[in-house]
Amino acid sequence: MKKIEAIIRKTKFEEVKEALLNSDINWFEYHDVHGIGQSRQERIYRGVQYSTDVIERVAITIVCRDVFLEPTVKVILDVAHTGEIGDGRIFVSDVIDTYSIRTGENGDTVLRDKK
Repeated sequence: MKKIEAIIRKTKFEEVKEALLNSDINWFEYHDVHGIGQSRQERIYRGVQYSTDVIERVAITIVCRDVFLEPTVKVILDVAHTGEIGDGRIFVSDVIDTYSIRTGENGDTVLRDKK
């Protein structure tokens, strides 16, 4: 099993969410995150100076069977890509085990198959 953590632009979240759902990826979690990026400059908008140090992004977490790793990553890469600095990152790590709290069963059978 693999855990995919993607940090993407907030403006691309709805598109990525729809693409994941259309690809039969029927469970993932997401939350707003803040980070520090490469761009560190002051900007002026309507006479107010503000820093671009802190950038708002959305973090998406998906746990899937190994066979679904590449298609899932491809969906995120294709849809979240703008070609500009700040598109985000995808991190993939191994998941040792998973448990269903409701049934107590464990292993990758806890994960639902794609339709």
